[in-house]
Amino acid sequence: MELYRTTCMTQLSFFLVFAITIQSLCCADVTKLPAEDRKVLRDSSRFHEVHSTSDLPPEIIALCAGDDGRLAEPGQKWNATDAITDPTLPGKRLIWAAVGVEYYVVHYERGGIDHSFHILVAKLTKDDVKPKAVWRAVGNSFKDYPAFLDALRRGKLDGRLDYPH
Repeated sequence: MELYRTTCMTQLSFFLVFAITIQSLCCADVTKLPAEDRKVLRDSSRFHEVHSTSDLPPEIIALCAGDDGRLAEPGQKWNATDAITDPTLPGKRLIWAAVGVEYYVVHYERGGIDHSFHILVAKLTKDDVKPKAVWRAVGNSFKDYPAFLDALRRGKLDGRLDYPH
């Protein structure tokens, strides 16, 4: 009987440790944004918001646009679901973007069965031909750049998984 009790306690301890470990992984900071880039983004005075794709370089648009290379303007029609009613419309739509000297933060939504909200942080220097996607994440819809910064600070963006962008 004592051996049975010891075995049960060992198993119970194992499951308890396992449950605590899993919970801590689920609540871990999911914003795997490099510290240097995070520091630049936090300085909101370096960025100004734009609300048109024409205010962004085509190379930045290409990083977040769909297969058709297009991103709908804020408020314009787009294919918000997986039931494509108009194949001429893009499957993604810009919400807003913030532009810095070399950094671009693009907040857009992606239609489909799982309507999702995305953030792209990209860097494009004057000497670069092609931008570098620094970080991508999925989160909620953010009304503006300060709301994004608040979510970033609180770890409310998921940059762990390779979501369709």
